[in-house]
Amino acid sequence: MMRIRSKFLALASIAAISAAALLAQGPATGLALADQAETREPLTFINLPQAAWTVVGHKKGFIQEEFAKIGITDINLINPGTAELSGAEAALLDRGGLAIAQRMMYPATVHKANGIDAVIVWQSSPSDKYRTPLLAKAESSINSPTDLEGKKFGGSRVGCGWTSPTEILNEAGVPLDTRIRKGAVRQETITNSAATSAALLSGAIDATATHIALPASAALWLSGEVKVVGRSPDDGIYVNAAGRVSYFAMRPFAEAYPEAIRAFLVAHERTKAWIQDNVDESAEIIAEELRLPVQIAKFQITDASSFEFMDGEQSAENARQAIRDFQKYYIEAGDEILAERYLKDEAIEQFVDARFFKGGEYSVYN
Repeated sequence: MMRIRSKFLALASIAAISAAALLAQGPATGLALADQAETREPLTFINLPQAAWTVVGHKKGFIQEEFAKIGITDINLINPGTAELSGAEAALLDRGGLAIAQRMMYPATVHKANGIDAVIVWQSSPSDKYRTPLLAKAESSINSPTDLEGKKFGGSRVGCGWTSPTEILNEAGVPLDTRIRKGAVRQETITNSAATSAALLSGAIDATATHIALPASAALWLSGEVKVVGRSPDDGIYVNAAGRVSYFAMRPFAEAYPEAIRAFLVAHERTKAWIQDNVDESAEIIAEELRLPVQIAKFQITDASSFEFMDGEQSAENARQAIRDFQKYYIEAGDEILAERYLKDEAIEQFVDARFFKGGEYSVYN
């Protein structure tokens, strides 16, 4: 692992220096860009996030096939830790441990606002009300969002476990507390999904919200221990904006190796299509590679709360507008993080790399 990370860090540093030099030259001609491509360090290996779709794509050879076309034969799937510790994959990305990371749009934007020099290379289409339900213990007296008034809600602060319930509870007239705005429901930040489930079952918190298709939450749901007590509005800010998924890469890496990102995106589309046509075999692969029960792996593919198999947003401008929209909504809702550090229009323009969206040089939609 140290050898892989050291190699990747060295290439990332070269990419950063090369990109900086190119930017310092000002607007580049096609010839200058070609010269830059010829002098860059060859990329012979790549670290990708270990996830349900990547283990299938790797097992079936789709990932290897696409990267082999550009000379990359050493492909490593790295566990980014997203299910256990919010933000771990962004730290890996920033240190050179990953080439591309996945996050929902809200945390991806917060990472960018906190200074990570990344660009979005893929964004999903709008979400739906099933993505992140509001959950309570099955035998509790809580049956609707309004029943949470005066009670405790717990979950990750930077992610769908906050953005979805914030809108649900706002619509119900019982908003969550934030550091800068008093609410009717107490927010308890818990970054670990297993700890969140334990807190809910023990009564330390009264409700949570999560993607129940995640392995750590699927068992909780399938056991009948919890029930849905609220869902996001069908045409609300979470469904249309904050609940989208993104893949992002460090900007210097994207500048130096755009063809590697395109290979990843092509493999992503190929693998998703194959999984949907071969659910049972895919579940077997996911179960074996991620060490999960087969029924959990299959649930992860088929449940509506799953976010790994969503369609892509083809328009770069739609992707940017989604960021503008949810920033505005959550700042008005008392979001202290975005109130202190948010992306201005110029930063949003740069954050979404149009080269990978429809009409762009490296798009999979052309």
